[in-house]
Amino acid sequence: MAYVPGIALLAALVAGCTGGSGTEDATADAKPGAPTVSVAPPGKYQTLPEACRSVSVNTLKQLLPGVADLPEDQRERAYEGRASVTYDTDRKVGCTWQARTSDSTRTLVVDFERVVSYDPSVSDEDSAATVYGKKAEAAGLPAPSLSSSPSTDDSADPSADPSADASADPSADPAASDGTGVAPQGSTSPAATASPAPNGSDSDGDDGTNASAERAPRTLNNIGNAAFLNDSLESGDSAAQRRTVSVVFRTSNVVVTVRYAEQAADADDVPESAELQEKAQALARGLDENINE
Repeated sequence: MAYVPGIALLAALVAGCTGGSGTEDATADAKPGAPTVSVAPPGKYQTLPEACRSVSVNTLKQLLPGVADLPEDQRERAYEGRASVTYDTDRKVGCTWQARTSDSTRTLVVDFERVVSYDPSVSDEDSAATVYGKKAEAAGLPAPSLSSSPSTDDSADPSADPSADASADPSADPAASDGTGVAPQGSTSPAATASPAPNGSDSDGDDGTNASAERAPRTLNNIGNAAFLNDSLESGDSAAQRRTVSVVFRTSNVVVTVRYAEQAADADDVPESAELQEKAQALARGLDENINE
């Protein structure tokens, strides 16, 4: 019988293929009952907005009185803001704006922080909730539970009436087209008409129980997955009073901080709480809406 090299080669190849596979060997080597490591999903946001462009000029005009009266070149620089020093703009960005008048100095700071988990079993969103929780605790609030659902405690915020939410009816809010929720000068925002001012009928200098409670740290509704407000009053340079209202909120894996402050030029003047709180909350709601677009 004649020898056929091609047939012999084919038989050798078939024998080699049926002798075992890498997959079978790997299955044989796998340990029964070994735990499967589940990787948590990444965060919703992979980038951050440009902080100094996150607040429109129309909104800045309302938050920074006095800038509109500056010469054009100074006015433009004031509206541009000053970017925070950061080494990773995908993780943390911020911007500061300031305006001085003969009566006071107002400062606005907006910070965005995108939280990334380094533990594959912990999601970016849960890590962001932890970061937010630490900020809430530092403000004197109890640590919130790790939950992605928005706050539902309507008693926490005196202006939390859903019917007063600017997003419910854009045509009813003069600032709706602005995207930040801060009403133009001379207009009245729904939040202002839906409920009394945070300080009620008490003056800022009154240490009454009601006024103090409205200035105490508290949770807010309808802003991100969780939010809180803090209102602090302290003496600045030359004993001038400085009030800072901070609104911190979390939306998925991003934590946003708004700080709106006013320092009186006269040591005897006390910056009003109601206006600062209302405008800081309106801006935070607008930022939350814009970041989710």
